Amino acid sequence: MRLSELSERSGVPVATVKYYLREGLLPAGERISTTRSEYGEEHLRRLGLVRALVQVAKMPIATVRAVLAAVDAPGSTLHYRLGAAVSSLPDGVGIEADGIDPAVERTVTELLSRLGWEFGLSAGEGYPPYRMLLRAVATLRDLGYPCDTETLLPYARAATTAAEADLDLIQGAGGSEKRIEAAVLGTLLYEPVLLSLRRIADAEESNRRFGGES
Repeated sequence: MRLSELSERSGVPVATVKYYLREGLLPAGERISTTRSEYGEEHLRRLGLVRALVQVAKMPIATVRAVLAAVDAPGSTLHYRLGAAVSSLPDGVGIEADGIDPAVERTVTELLSRLGWEFGLSAGEGYPPYRMLLRAVATLRDLGYPCDTETLLPYARAATTAAEADLDLIQGAGGSEKRIEAAVLGTLLYEPVLLSLRRIADAEESNRRFGGES
């Protein structure tokens, strides 16, 4: 397809497609003359992923380039490629783990061990979600809220159910490029759904327990 058709089918303006080409986020098309190139379905799939990262995730171009390099790493598994994309997404909790109390690290290690989450344990502090969990548990501890393993287990088990739904959605998305796009968009778009449902569920449970109290 020509550039104009690529733009029309992807919904990305021609000027933006050209910008992505200049920045190396989209591979060059097959040159058929000095002024014309043709593009294939692989360009359409990559545009969907780039748009998810740039327009929805609001990633800087340099970060998108790094994510795409990880996604395109030769010999990498789909699991690694999905992780490279999702781990680059912004989060709502500071993820610097410097100065974390060893007791917090022990709690997180025990929690993941109880769940049998071997990947999270082996990845450790080099894994952004692991560092985010350390910081979240440290904040709970600093503010005097329960954050022992037994308290955290119900949240982790609920997360397991959510993860199964996430991966069902990703697995059904099609080829690897579409699955990575689904992982990025699913994380960004379904996390607000989870937050909203949790708050509604809290209100329902509060009404059940305390609705008759003054």
